[in-house]
Amino acid sequence: MGKVLGDVLGLAAGVAISPLPIIAIILILATPRGRLNGPLFTLGWILGLAALGAVMLAIASPAGASSHNQPATWVGALKLALGVFLVLFCARQWHRRPRDASQARLPKWMGAIDRLTPVKVFGLGLALAALNAKNAPLTIAAAASIGSSGLPVGEQIASLAIFVLIATLGLLAPLGIFLLGGERARTTLGDWKDWAAQHNVAVMAVLFFVIGLKLIGDGISILTS
Repeated sequence: MGKVLGDVLGLAAGVAISPLPIIAIILILATPRGRLNGPLFTLGWILGLAALGAVMLAIASPAGASSHNQPATWVGALKLALGVFLVLFCARQWHRRPRDASQARLPKWMGAIDRLTPVKVFGLGLALAALNAKNAPLTIAAAASIGSSGLPVGEQIASLAIFVLIATLGLLAPLGIFLLGGERARTTLGDWKDWAAQHNVAVMAVLFFVIGLKLIGDGISILTS
């Protein structure tokens, strides 16, 4: 189990420091219903990651994903494909980045966050976790690593739970500051939002380039073993 966690911790950290969900929860917390919608958004995020990971675990079960205690060929092909996707996505994002970080713009949908109902906030958290082109590949890769490890089902579930917990730290930090930080929390979270908005593309480009190369290396290693 320790080896599996070593494989997925970097992927979990990549999901955790994704700037857009962090900006989203900060904006949600700044609304009049922030104390309700913030936890709902986080719950949706957790369930989205868990559901996507569980589906991948069901596909990459030890019987179907392991061959002689080694990841099956298709697992290597999946990691290679995800790695190539992340590197290409990184290159595209970097090419389209604003030359002046101060001119970076947030997605238009963020302007409507203060008008979202609690149900829609929950759905937003679910979507950003499970359907986001930036986070879903990392979750799929992590679940494939866990499912192809040959671990007992209980340890696979525990490994996925640890992945989800670490991947949620990026949201739990601002949520905790908001709930416990008093008046100073708004200033702190506002500074975080501004920094994340300006450097979103650069952070994700570097992150995806590094993780993409790792997945490519893992995929090649499995395919050639």
